[in-house]
Parts: sequence; C-alpha cells; structure tokens
Amino acid sequence: MKLTLAEIALGCSAKLEAPASAVGVGAFVAQGYSIDSRTVGVGELFFAVRGPRVDGHDYIVSAIERGALAAVVSLNRLATLPDAALAAPLIIVEDTLVALQALAANVRRHWGKRVVAVTGSAGKTSTKDAVAVALGAKFNVLKSLGNLNNGYGLPLQLLRLELEHEYAVIEMGMNHAGEIAQLARIAGPDWGVITNVGMAHVENFSDGQGGIARAKYELVEALPASGIAFLNCDDRYVGQFGRDFAGKVVYFGAGPCADPQITSARDGDGLQIELLSVGTKATMTLPMLGQHNASNAMAAIAVAREAGVPLQDAIRALETLTAGDRRGEVLTIAGATIINDSYNSNPEALQSMIRTLAARSAQRRILIAGEMLELGDHAPELHTLCGKAAADAGVDIIVGVRGNADYLVRAAAESGAESIFVPDAMAAGAWLKNNLRPGDAVLVKGSRGVRLEQAIEILRSTQSTGS
Repeated sequence: MKLTLAEIALGCSAKLEAPASAVGVGAFVAQGYSIDSRTVGVGELFFAVRGPRVDGHDYIVSAIERGALAAVVSLNRLATLPDAALAAPLIIVEDTLVALQALAANVRRHWGKRVVAVTGSAGKTSTKDAVAVALGAKFNVLKSLGNLNNGYGLPLQLLRLELEHEYAVIEMGMNHAGEIAQLARIAGPDWGVITNVGMAHVENFSDGQGGIARAKYELVEALPASGIAFLNCDDRYVGQFGRDFAGKVVYFGAGPCADPQITSARDGDGLQIELLSVGTKATMTLPMLGQHNASNAMAAIAVAREAGVPLQDAIRALETLTAGDRRGEVLTIAGATIINDSYNSNPEALQSMIRTLAARSAQRRILIAGEMLELGDHAPELHTLCGKAAADAGVDIIVGVRGNADYLVRAAAESGAESIFVPDAMAAGAWLKNNLRPGDAVLVKGSRGVRLEQAIEILRSTQSTGS
C-alpha cells in the first residue's frame, strides 16, 4: 500500500527524522517496501532488518544509492551509521523487524477485507497459487509471491495490498511451534486452508509429527468464529482439525467426507481430474503432473465456491495454472523427459512424485533424489522408506545425492533396484551427462540446500555445447 512517510512512522509507532533540506519529507510516498538492498527499487522504503547472516544496517547506503526513499533503522544502531546514511530520511524504531510486522498488520486492518491463509507440510505454495487463480475468476486478488511465507516475507506481501484488492491469499510457513500463530497475528486471516501434516522440519519437534500437527493447527485456532477452515479430509491429522472449531468447516479431498471430492485423478497429458461438488459432476485437466495437485485443486474450488465463484469459472481458471519454477516443470533434454521438482523435498512430497514418475511411459524411469534436510534423528528411517518406495514402484535407477540419501540408495538396492550414491549435485549432473538416454523419464527432487537444479544445468550446458 502506498503510504506517506508520516503515515508509516505512525503505523510503526516511530519517529521520522530527515535532513533540514528535506522539506515536507513526511508527505513523501513510499512506492514499495524492501529488506534487500540488492533489489530495492526507486522510491521504496528500506527496512534495515537484521537477519541470521547479515544486518541490513550495513547496507543502508547501498539501498539509498539504488534509489530507496528512506530507511527504517534501529535506535541502538543509529550511532554506528555512516554520514551518508544519516543524510537520508530515517524512521527510527526499537526493532526494525517488529516495525515491519506492525506496519503490515496496520495495513491489513486498514484494508479490512478477506485474507485467506494457506499452510501445510507440502503443497502450500502450489495450493496458494491455485486458490488465487480460482478466486481471480471473479475477484481482484493479491497473491503472495513465491514462497515468501515467514516473519520477513509475509509482512512484505501484506504491504502490497491496495484498496482495489478484494481478497488476499497468503502463504504461511513454519519450522517451529508458535510461528503460524505469530504470522496469524500479523495477517488476521478470515479463512484458513491446511493441506497436510508431514515430517518436514521434524528435527525442530521433540514430539515428532504430533508436534508438527499442533503447530499447523495454530491456523485454525487463529480463525474467527465467523471464519471458515478448509481442511484436507484425506490427511489423518488435518481431517480432525475441525472438531473444536466454532466456525464453518469445509472438507476437500478424495475421501467420503470431502465436498468438493476427487472421484478420479490420473496423470497423462496433464492431470485429468473428475470431481463432485455439491452434487454436480465436473471434469478438469491441469497442465501439471502429480496427483497431489488434484487435492490442491479441490482446496481452490472449495475456497472459490464459498466466495461465490461459479464452479465452471473456477475450473476454467485452474486449467490455466502451470507449475511454478522447479516445482514439477517438465523439460525435454537430449530426447529424455526431465521432471524438475528440485525446489524442495520432504518424505511425503517425494513419495507422491515417485508415484508420478512410476506412472509415466518411458524406456527407463530414473530418480535423482537429493538428501532431505531438517529431519533430525528421523532422517535414516525416512530416507530408507523413500528408497524402498521407489524400488517398489518400479523405478529403474535410483541416484541418491549427498548425505542421508545414502540410506535411500541402500534401501532401494536391498529391494532390488539399481542404485547409485553420488556426493553432490555436480556429480549427479555428471552422472546424467554420461548415462541419460533418449526416451528416459527422470525425476529430479531434493531439499533446497542440495541445489539439484545444478545437475539439470550441467545437462543443459552439455547439450548446448554438443559435447
């Protein structure tokens, strides 16, 4: 939302200071908001946030040089700022991250319309995109960009709200208890969508998956009594989340409690779905792979239906949805099909995509499986389960990449599959370069820290140079 510096200072409970030459600086209007001096735009307000690795106060001058209108700074860092930073208009606060979150909460309250929050262990970004597209068939929708879903990214998304927006669809991530509750205090969601409860980030939960479930349930607890909880009835945890909720509960999925309900879903030339919504049968084809996307689409139809979007309008909108960057992109390289799902991984998502790979017609089905991070003491067991699942599904070759992926490789080998372990993404790329054949189908999936996109880039560069 475009606000004057005076309005921003008021929203942050802060003091605005400016050089004497900057007459009327309080009336200057921020054209946007940023915490990254490398990408801050002309006329935007720079929040000098201290992150886990860098402190934004060290980059205020860079931000101003790139055209930032002003900077939000911490009082306890004021004395350490260089003269070039002090020459700019400054909004002085106790804590810059708290100020960012407070301003976002104020903007959300001032805007005053409906916020739809989406969370889950897997599929939340794809579901958020689907919900926004389906609502967009009738409404002007603000959708949070990418996976900016934490205490830094979510406030920046809310600050993009403008009065013409009718809905906001916001993603909420978490890696520890209490995080979703905190994000909900900022975003004030009216409706909440929960996709599933898996083992992602389980190393941060001493009580395992049950603790993760309680952390996801924080979204339901944050909804008002007038709100709606949209819950995946196929998930053994999420299907129970509506029991004590005072508001309305809408279940989606393939189970008998779901409406909208998946009656059939099959991968082919796109994902072909048959569904039932309030007694009406319908079909749709999504231009993406993975039967988990059918559940994501049901969540979107459920939200759109409650908002008054006609079913066929929502379906037509969803049929334009495409896979996000490195989220199930289908590439053709050297006559082989590469499913690039390298953005991130967890046990549930990996097993879902293994089923997608196994369903493809191909000369050979090859899994390039990167280590799954943040699983703590559960890592050996969960990698082992995924390796066995890949072999049992009939995947021809399993290549495990880095660290705990060795457990995956050993389990696949014990189940009779051809299995190889390599130390890193570069080695995985070299393996593909030397072994890929026309007609192969390859799934590339791993945690973000493994950077498996590098393996695909090696393969691409090899083809472009003709080597």
